Amino acid sequence: MSTSVLEKTTTEPAVAERRRALRGLRVADLGVLAGSAAAGLATGWLLFYRLTGMEGWLGFLLVSYLLFLAIYYFVCRDTLGKVVAGDRLVGVIICSGAVMMLIPLVWLLVFVTIQGLPNLRWTFFTQDQAGIRATDPATVGGGLGAIVGTLEEVGIAMVISVPLGILCALFLNETRSRMRRSVRTFVDAMSGLPSEVAGLFIFSALILTISATTGNGAFSGFMASLALSIIMLPTITRTVEVVLRLVPDGLREASYALGASQARTIWSVVLPTARSGLGTSVVLGIARTVGETAPLIFTAFGTNLLNANPFSGPQDSLPLFVYSRVRLQSEAMQDRAYTGAFVLMVLVLLLFVITRVIARKRHRN
Repeated sequence: MSTSVLEKTTTEPAVAERRRALRGLRVADLGVLAGSAAAGLATGWLLFYRLTGMEGWLGFLLVSYLLFLAIYYFVCRDTLGKVVAGDRLVGVIICSGAVMMLIPLVWLLVFVTIQGLPNLRWTFFTQDQAGIRATDPATVGGGLGAIVGTLEEVGIAMVISVPLGILCALFLNETRSRMRRSVRTFVDAMSGLPSEVAGLFIFSALILTISATTGNGAFSGFMASLALSIIMLPTITRTVEVVLRLVPDGLREASYALGASQARTIWSVVLPTARSGLGTSVVLGIARTVGETAPLIFTAFGTNLLNANPFSGPQDSLPLFVYSRVRLQSEAMQDRAYTGAFVLMVLVLLLFVITRVIARKRHRN
């Protein structure tokens, strides 16, 4: 056997081992990660506090993190090679960013739970705020009117926005009209529309006009739903458009080859294939609007009484319930606001879970 063949045979396992190291982490890799972190903290403390004499925990953490990245990269490069070291470094940076985004979210959830859960009683779901005074305990009264208003307003906004968003996404993705560019530009512009502008638009275009015509106030939950639908529509449209792009063109071509029309192909092939993505778009639309307060101030106006009719009279909602009480000086009112925020958080979670379960079941069927 020649020398070149022997060299090739002996080097192949090393190359394979190095390629496998690009993926997955072993116990030794976790040890290198922990050691680099400890070395970064120790070196950062020495440079930041001892050698330079600076103060502040934020600067210390930033310097230590940069030193940790440098140490980790050079250690991985020395043991695993340049390619693997770069891959590990990028992975650490991405995971660090995810953790930094997760920390304030977890802190917010824990804070709202600690503040709102102790004052939560069953009466919060069965009573409204009629006759409640600022001196009454936080456990007196409830938020039934706010819960009903939130469900009705978001539900009506979904009924308006989901069909329109799906139709608009189908127009942008499934047709070759010259108007697609203009419509897409308009949808992108609406995506950055402040929620206050949507509320002011409904207030000036409809509420003031109806009030001037009838002589009565036109605040209602339906007006709030119209404002929420303006905010929800571009989110659903853009999400559905992205999902429709993921549907393979081969499915459309197979449907056309069997003699199906474009409308039949969209209804029987494209939409069923993208069904799970449609559920995701609904979830994102709910997330975009369920916590909005500014448009509700101009449209629903808010009330302490239960109003189950969204088409007549002011209506309360959980965002308005929280906003109108958290800014008061009464401690009991602020406790009610935290309770309402906790219920809103749980309600959003339930809506997400229900939407995902329905979409998953339909996708399996």
